Amino acid sequence: MLEKNTNTLEKKVEKAVLIGVINQQQDEKQVAEYLDELAFLTETAGALPVKRFVQKLTTPNPKTFVGTGKINEIAQFVEEQEIGLVIFDDELTPTQLRNIEGLFKARVLDRTNLILDIFAQRARTAHAKVQVELAQYQYLLPRLTRMWTHLERQRGGIGMRGPGETEIETDRRIIRDKITRLKEQLAKIDKQMATQRKNRGQMIRVALVGYTNVGKSTIMNMLSKSDVFAENKLFATLDTTVRKVVIENLPFLLSDTVGFIRKLPHDLVESFKSTLDEVREADMLLHVVDISHQNFEEQIDIVNQTLHEIDSSDKPTYIVFNKIDAFSFVKKDEDDLTPKTKENYSLEELKNSWMAKSNSQCMFISAKYKTNVEEFKATAYNNVREMHAKRYPYNSFLYDDSFKNEIED
Repeated sequence: MLEKNTNTLEKKVEKAVLIGVINQQQDEKQVAEYLDELAFLTETAGALPVKRFVQKLTTPNPKTFVGTGKINEIAQFVEEQEIGLVIFDDELTPTQLRNIEGLFKARVLDRTNLILDIFAQRARTAHAKVQVELAQYQYLLPRLTRMWTHLERQRGGIGMRGPGETEIETDRRIIRDKITRLKEQLAKIDKQMATQRKNRGQMIRVALVGYTNVGKSTIMNMLSKSDVFAENKLFATLDTTVRKVVIENLPFLLSDTVGFIRKLPHDLVESFKSTLDEVREADMLLHVVDISHQNFEEQIDIVNQTLHEIDSSDKPTYIVFNKIDAFSFVKKDEDDLTPKTKENYSLEELKNSWMAKSNSQCMFISAKYKTNVEEFKATAYNNVREMHAKRYPYNSFLYDDSFKNEIED
């Protein structure tokens, strides 16, 4: 136990450098924000980002992702500062990963590997653990060659196939078999969970969705009076949690789901699609947004894109702008004639803007400080009641105001 605690402590103080590129798809401002998020991911994983390296490239170098001069500059810094982790903001190809590892006296990770590590740390239930393990093996399979570079007889060609290739092919077969077994295990768990969902009775299902770290778990705790794990870290919630919530006299099911994120690895999306069954089977979605984040609109687009990928974009969806307590804006001088930027809009102006452009209701709250919470509950109640009356008309009288008043009298 002491050894485990020591390893955890060492991991928390491990130093890391972050690497990103400016190209046609992402400008300097976007890269800065992406690296901010990568730094947050790094801290969530337990390491300390100490420096960032950015290079402007038309296309990534096929051998080392960044240019030769930049990679040598990074390698020198890593050696001089005794850096333990080198983390790239984009996914590296097996060739790039192998070449880069040969240059550094440190572990090399890409964004995908880092997210997988966080998911492995956060998985608690059997369902989440199987999904993470499946994604890890799918990520590992095409990268097996780098694990056997110490077997120098791997040159290929007739008569040159040494034991290294045999080892690799054996490992590939083992991993493919493991992937098959994990998929079968996941299918069984999904079937059990589908049965559980069918047994929940005739209640409207509401799912909290949104970018990671926007406050979904805090809202879940506030509405259901439960104790779902919540903290200021990315992917604090990995396992889907479902709670029965009663607002006034109306019961419904509320689920808290894993947060979305930009550049989410494809294998991870595929593995966690079963976790998002709660979203697919929900009657209504509450799309939680961190309005204090400088690029919350881009985060909204990413969530909407993910919802489209899992065939859930046509569900009744209500935007919940959270963290209004942390919202700030830069007030323009009266004599400043330059056009307003997003930073110059007040909260009231943003409210009016989103109320006008949104096809559905918008709510503005602070779950942390309970600001506008009663208004939020009333809106949720009215929408769920209307949906319940249409879905289950034979018992909708239970939620009629006149019937409720008779009971109270």
